[in-house]
Amino acid sequence: MITKAFRPKKMRKRQYLLQEGNVSKYTGFIIKGAMRQYYIDEKGLEHVVYLFIENYWATDRESFYNLTPSIYNIEASENTELLIITRAELVELMKKIPALVEMIRVMDDRNAIAMQKRISANISNTAEERYEEFIKNYPHFAQRFPQHQIASFLGIAKETLSRIKRKPSR
Repeated sequence: MITKAFRPKKMRKRQYLLQEGNVSKYTGFIIKGAMRQYYIDEKGLEHVVYLFIENYWATDRESFYNLTPSIYNIEASENTELLIITRAELVELMKKIPALVEMIRVMDDRNAIAMQKRISANISNTAEERYEEFIKNYPHFAQRFPQHQIASFLGIAKETLSRIKRKPSR
């Protein structure tokens, strides 16, 4: 049932899974590749909210579940292969497979915990501490995403990140 519900989708680098103003029709499980979720503020500055790689789910959760227009863009940072499913198909699958509901709950809990830690770090940690924590928790991301996107994800200027990276390790 699960295999039938998901469809493979290949995306080229810089291709959008979702663009601002559109409803997120799909959630996608990344098999191969990397993606980023971001928005552009009123000054034209890009703010990266999420970075996704293999075994991550890529979607704007609010838009996907509430069927509302998204404020985000989700773009492939590399050529990417996903398994996608619509909200209606996912709801139907959850009715047929109760264990899927529990799996999604656990994933949602883990996501909420990670987001809570990230918010706390952004409020209380220095730029250097945020970068050190990022490298500790996501060492493989540093090779997959450009420095300016990592800086945006961490909420720091790319020049600040360059300075941090040039400093000798403690």
